[in-house]
Amino acid sequence: MNPRSEPLLWLQLIAVGAIPLELLLLVLLLAGADPGPLPALERLLVWGLGALAPALLLWQRPADCCSLLLIQVPLGARSTAQRRLVAAQEALPARLLLVAGAAVLLPLLWTLDSRAALAGPFSPLDDGNRLVSLLLATLLLALLVWQWQQLVQSLWLLSRPPGTLAAVAPLPAERLARERLSLGLPLLILSPLTLGHPGRNPPPDSPSSAATPPEATTGSTDRSTGGEAVAIEPEQSTTDEQGGDLDQQVS
Repeated sequence: MNPRSEPLLWLQLIAVGAIPLELLLLVLLLAGADPGPLPALERLLVWGLGALAPALLLWQRPADCCSLLLIQVPLGARSTAQRRLVAAQEALPARLLLVAGAAVLLPLLWTLDSRAALAGPFSPLDDGNRLVSLLLATLLLALLVWQWQQLVQSLWLLSRPPGTLAAVAPLPAERLARERLSLGLPLLILSPLTLGHPGRNPPPDSPSSAATPPEATTGSTDRSTGGEAVAIEPEQSTTDEQGGDLDQQVS
């Protein structure tokens, strides 16, 4: 089993480009209103609700690697390879990186909120309510935590050798529904990727793989199995006839 043949793992790598854009959107949301009388408390509350709480939830129930938040693979249509991938999500390094990412969001949020006033003219919530900005920022932080875990999981699974995942027992559907956080409509069904090696096997229409004509096969068989005796007998008979003609002319 090769985890690189699962297209959902490659689709989750989109988070590499989406996370910086979402951080930029976070700055624009925070720039839409002036900070309140206790900005430090506001930042702690936003981080606790938007980053810490989702991280604790995803620690207990990791994000399903077959879910793209809005759409997912139906549980009944999961292949054995996909259930092996889901079972491999319990790796401790991937879970520790999730906690590390949620912890980094606190100083990052602190810095972005303190400097968000510079982006005030570009904010979609110009002169808006601070509470609305904080609520939207909380939702955006939760989305960042989700995408961060899926990015870490996909990189971890794609880096595993095929033999390692082949030894993992597939996760039953009952445990999958109970122990994984699967979000989205069950409408996603993708075929596995074909990881071929060009040049190793010739294509069917190439001259090297074309069928050998029957005549050529028969001739080669004759030459390899007693062809010498068959070829010599006609030559000997021809030589005897020519020798007889010469004797008649001399006489």
